[in-house]
Amino acid sequence: MTTQPPIGQPNNAPLNNSSSNDGSLQDNVATQPPFIDEHEFNIRLADNDSYDGLTFEVIEAEVAEGKRVVSRGVYLAPNLITTLSLLSGFYSILASTQGEFYKAALAIFLSAILDGADGRVARMLNAQSPFGEQYDSLADMLAFGVAPAILIYSFALEPLGRIGIGCAFVFTACAAFRLARFNVQVGIVDKKYFVGLASPLAAILVTSAVMVAVDHNEWIGQYDTAVMLLFAAWVVTCGLLMVSNVKYYSFKEFDKKKVPFVVLIIGVLVMSIVLYDIPVGILAIGIIYALSGIVTTIRTKVKG
Repeated sequence: MTTQPPIGQPNNAPLNNSSSNDGSLQDNVATQPPFIDEHEFNIRLADNDSYDGLTFEVIEAEVAEGKRVVSRGVYLAPNLITTLSLLSGFYSILASTQGEFYKAALAIFLSAILDGADGRVARMLNAQSPFGEQYDSLADMLAFGVAPAILIYSFALEPLGRIGIGCAFVFTACAAFRLARFNVQVGIVDKKYFVGLASPLAAILVTSAVMVAVDHNEWIGQYDTAVMLLFAAWVVTCGLLMVSNVKYYSFKEFDKKKVPFVVLIIGVLVMSIVLYDIPVGILAIGIIYALSGIVTTIRTKVKG
């Protein structure tokens, strides 16, 4: 591949050994006349740097206003929040393997809160980047794909043997499919809706079910065969909802619109009911939300 000379330099002039990996590109192109701006330097760095040796740099390209933009570095605030979400998911896995199921469930809930926060912070600070999007998806895979599956397997599915392993793996695989499909459909689907149940919501459905079982173990029975089979069916159902084409309202534009005052009153009443038994209330709201997409899809099919 032929390397283009700096601006203002004849085509047959050497590039001052800029193809070497010892930092000479920066010395000879960015600091020697004719000077070029940082954006053009980053493009040339991305085109010429072979990334050999020990380095701690991120160089990413994106299209902004119809132009190719290449930048170095990462945005600190949103990526730190994503890292905290990743840490919570990792801790949940450790807690599940040690039999501390309630702590594991709370860690997944914390990951869900942090997952919603990192995107809002990125948009608020105008700190969105391709690296952040991919990093967020990888963190979601651990926190909402692997951690809930290990939690429900350790809590209820382990006695089922290979069947339990298979059911838990279905959830993990569906979470991976869901995140991959979401990444390739960004900018194509309507942002008002999720195509398939979002992975954090599916994780909350699984996690809240475990919390309800822990709180009411006296009448559920942790190792009762019927309950184990119910959990197996539940985790598979939540996984399949993630990869379905059922549309769910995303609430991304809900906070930008005014609603009737009575909606606020209803919200207060719902919160009061949830506070009576938080895991049961969260599970009930999650089930209603999961059913809402199915009902809406069926009604649309019937009308169509």
